[in-house]
Amino acid sequence: MRLISFLMKTSFLGKQVNVYSRFSPSPLSMKQFLDFGSENACERTSFVFLRQELPVRLANIMKEINLLPDNLLKTPSVQLVQSWYLQSLKEILDFKDQSAENEKVIHDFTDAVIKIRNRHNDVIPTMAQGVVEYKECYGTDQVSSQNVQYFLNRFYMSRISIRMLLNQHTLLFGGKVKVNPAHPKQIGSIDPSCNVVKVIKDAYENASRLCDLYYMNSPELKIEEFNAKEREKPTTVVYVPSHLYHMVFELFKNAMRATMEFSGDALTHPAIKVSVALGNEDLTVKISDRGGGVPLRKIDRLFTYTYSTAPRPCMETSRATPLAGFGYGLPISRLYARYFQGDLQLYSMEGYGTDAIMYIKALSTESIERLPVYNKSAWRHYKTSHEADDWCVPSKEPKDMTTFRSF
Repeated sequence: MRLISFLMKTSFLGKQVNVYSRFSPSPLSMKQFLDFGSENACERTSFVFLRQELPVRLANIMKEINLLPDNLLKTPSVQLVQSWYLQSLKEILDFKDQSAENEKVIHDFTDAVIKIRNRHNDVIPTMAQGVVEYKECYGTDQVSSQNVQYFLNRFYMSRISIRMLLNQHTLLFGGKVKVNPAHPKQIGSIDPSCNVVKVIKDAYENASRLCDLYYMNSPELKIEEFNAKEREKPTTVVYVPSHLYHMVFELFKNAMRATMEFSGDALTHPAIKVSVALGNEDLTVKISDRGGGVPLRKIDRLFTYTYSTAPRPCMETSRATPLAGFGYGLPISRLYARYFQGDLQLYSMEGYGTDAIMYIKALSTESIERLPVYNKSAWRHYKTSHEADDWCVPSKEPKDMTTFRSF
């Protein structure tokens, strides 16, 4: 897209971004998603809410995109992402003053939501490519790296939340059949009784197939299940199965790769052990491997975007590519966990193995969206220069010990 036409299109929309970014997003709980879909599944109500909420969420994160380094904003990939967000904002605002009583308007809005959802399918790899282009051309320093990491965490979390709204509307109202025959109990993308162990086994089987293709073998799976609420029943929770699958699948891939490479040419490989525990407040999933672990200094780095031990894939900005090689697997998985107030943490014993522990809220009333909001605090993060650390940085011992001053 040429810069002149880009600016011409953004003149009016730029003002709208400023208007809607003054509002804070309205986080929804899992229970609110569930109650709306199961008891009051009204397309008109969803239309009224989304035509106000989507511009707010879009505008909040679009303001932060503009705070990125100029050279990053100039990359073709980031400009493409910006154009997608601007176009989607425009299409939602086209319904701003239209009557919610008009059935054709409601129908057209649902079509627009489907179109927007499909347009944003490649946002993650495209933004990832933009960061790579920026680093390769200009390099990075500590301040810019911290700002990019801060931004990407918020940008991708915003993307998860926007996609959640789009998916719920699409799955509930986007087809003639309101019940998904493959998942009849789901309310949109939410399963009121998500069988945690079943999702884990599905993720393991698919990760195992990939491992078999690459290494001609794969570790076995051992699962322990502890349901403190109802000891004799399967562990279930109100959750989005696709989110749970995404997180567990990524953790299995990492655990299998580490196990196979650490074991070398051994004929047998240590099993991957999974413990599932449901308490009054938390559902906890622990995935343990014997893949040799990683040193402490690398734990935080594993959640840094663009850090990956796999080769970086080539990519055309007009086409989607897998995330493998971009180093986004773990950071994005942690965002999925944190989206509904959970978390994902790694604990490693170098020379032995790693425990990945995932926390999910057991109560749907406490599973509330975690959303970034554009405000002065966020603005200051990008504009304030980061001061030097107030702890000494370890360095090599001086060659000449006499250089030390006497006290």
